Amino acid sequence: MTANTIASVKCIPMRLPFHHWSPPPLFAGKPRDRLDSALVRLEARDGTVAWGEAYCVEPQALKAIFEKLIAPLAAGQEADDPTLMPAMQRTLHNLGRSGPVVHALAGLDIALWDLRAKRARAPLYELLGGKRRSRIPAYASLLQYYDNAQLLEAVTTRALHEGYTELKLHERTAGALAAARRAAGPGTRIMVDTNCAWLPDEAPAAIAAMKPYEPYWIEEPLWPPEDDKALGLLGRSCNVALAVGENASSAYALERLIEERAVRYVQPSVIKLGLSAAWDIAARCRGTPVTCAPQAAFFGPGYLASLHLLAAQQAEASLERLYVELAHVPYARTVPVENGWVHVPDTPGLGADPELELAQGHFQH
Repeated sequence: MTANTIASVKCIPMRLPFHHWSPPPLFAGKPRDRLDSALVRLEARDGTVAWGEAYCVEPQALKAIFEKLIAPLAAGQEADDPTLMPAMQRTLHNLGRSGPVVHALAGLDIALWDLRAKRARAPLYELLGGKRRSRIPAYASLLQYYDNAQLLEAVTTRALHEGYTELKLHERTAGALAAARRAAGPGTRIMVDTNCAWLPDEAPAAIAAMKPYEPYWIEEPLWPPEDDKALGLLGRSCNVALAVGENASSAYALERLIEERAVRYVQPSVIKLGLSAAWDIAARCRGTPVTCAPQAAFFGPGYLASLHLLAAQQAEASLERLYVELAHVPYARTVPVENGWVHVPDTPGLGADPELELAQGHFQH
């Protein structure tokens, strides 16, 4: 054993109450008033603590996965062993190649990056080859308002007044985009995430109806989201940039999209796939017309990992920021969003640790 030996790995669910100036939106068929993920706390034998974040569908289930599967395999291993994560992935592959076990491994992966950077006494971007940009533009990512033009105009105006210059809708109609465009005016980037709204034969007409309102990209237009052939055909026919990746079933599916040049933007989620996989996807985009623009609809260490990826990767892309009113805003003092921009922290590791309220689990329920 060394100072770098993993002593413990713990899962701390993080359920942040939010309000988005409207009745709660539906998520998985139920009203949603909390944004869920989970902190991953890794402690090395010498007491050094590092942090990751995992996508969390059900807090008790994810805690059980960490306690029964992840922690026993990780404890006693060397954190700097490059074979550790691949070995754990292969050991657990029979439990699913996507879903909660993979999400848990993604959170551990982020914590290992934080630990390595802290050990090196360097900001995480240095381990990714260095910082290409010191600040990243953030776009206001609105939750769903179900085609309510009045609310869409009001929330768009609110975000622009706070300094955001780009925004994203989670809507499915041309009328919703038209309402946001009226409020934003010409030239403002407006992306539209349809959350896999259409089958391939339905999408062309729906996107054609949106085109007069200048969508910057259409995100996840098709079901299933990994259909690279259908996405390639749609992108070539509709002449609007397409973005896909948050719900891809694996990193391999995203690699296929890049190889096939099926979309303009790929969007790995670091809390579903891990930073290692997301960084590999960003590297695969070099020299291609495809840009890595990670999905980041979360607020913890995964958000900071996405920030470092965007600072280090070759292509420029904006950082997603869910535009809601949170009961507690992680990193509000240490890594704030200021006038629509986020400065990349230069302190070791991810740049900030979760506040005491989060680390102690005050927002578990």
